[in-house]
Amino acid sequence: MPKSFTKKISQCIKKIYIEIKNDNYYLIFNLMKTMKQVFLNGTLLIIVGFLLFTGSCKKDDDTTSDTTPAPSTVTDIDGNVYHFVTIGTQVWMVENLKVKKYRNGDQISNPTDDTQWAGSTTGAYSNYDNSTTNADTYGRLYNWQAVNDSRKICPTGWHIPTDAEWATLTSYLGGESAAGGKMKETGTAHWLSPNTGATNEKGFTALPAGMRNSSGSFSNMFNHGYWWSSTESDATNAWSLNVNYNHANDYRNYEGKNTGFSVRCVKD
Repeated sequence: MPKSFTKKISQCIKKIYIEIKNDNYYLIFNLMKTMKQVFLNGTLLIIVGFLLFTGSCKKDDDTTSDTTPAPSTVTDIDGNVYHFVTIGTQVWMVENLKVKKYRNGDQISNPTDDTQWAGSTTGAYSNYDNSTTNADTYGRLYNWQAVNDSRKICPTGWHIPTDAEWATLTSYLGGESAAGGKMKETGTAHWLSPNTGATNEKGFTALPAGMRNSSGSFSNMFNHGYWWSSTESDATNAWSLNVNYNHANDYRNYEGKNTGFSVRCVKD
C-alpha cells in the first residue's frame, strides 16, 4: 500500500462520515464497508473493503477529538427505550410514552374500572382494553392530570408539547391538510385501510392507539391516534391533536381532562 495512502488512513481513521468539497475527498463512509461508489466531477471513487481516495484530510482529522455519535435513544424511569427524530427545529420521540411512574419515582395510578377512571381527579394511565399487550405496541393512555402533574411523566430533558409546539410540527409538515398523513406510519399493519395520505415523511410514526373517554370506555384503536398537549383550554378541557385512518389532515381539538390519550414527548 502506498505510504501516502497509509498516512491518510492514519490521519482519518477516527472519522466516520465523509464530506466532499473543494476538490478534496474526505472520509464519509466507515472503513470496511461493502462496495460503494461516489462520483465527483467525473471522478469515480470505489470502496472495496477499504476506502481508496485522494486529496487531503481536514486539518483536525489527526486530532483526538471525540467523534462518538450522539445517542439516538432516551430511556424513561421504568427502563422503556424510545427512539427520537429531528423534524425541522424540533426533536420528537418516535414512540408513544409507556411510563408508569412520574419522574421522581412515584407511581401513576392505573384505574381499570370504568367508574374509577371517570372519577379520577389526579393523574392516571390506562392500557387500551386494560391489555398490556396493547401498551407494548401502542403505548399507554394518560389523562390530562397526569400530563399536567408537577412530578412530570416525560424523561429528564423532555416535556409534553404545548399546543403551539404541535402547531409548529403541523406547519413544518405542510399544514393541517397534509400533516396527518406525513405523521402516520405507512401501510396497514396497525392502521385500518386506506390509511389515507400516510407517508411517515420525517419518521414521526404516528400509531392509532385509540382513546379512553371520560366515562371509562375505550374506542377508536386502529383508526385514530390522539395526543395531549400541555396547554389548558379551560377548567375542564385541554388541547390535543389527532389523526385518523381516512384523512391526511391532522386536527386540533380540546377534550375533557379525564380523557385518556397518548403522549409524545418533545426535547427541551
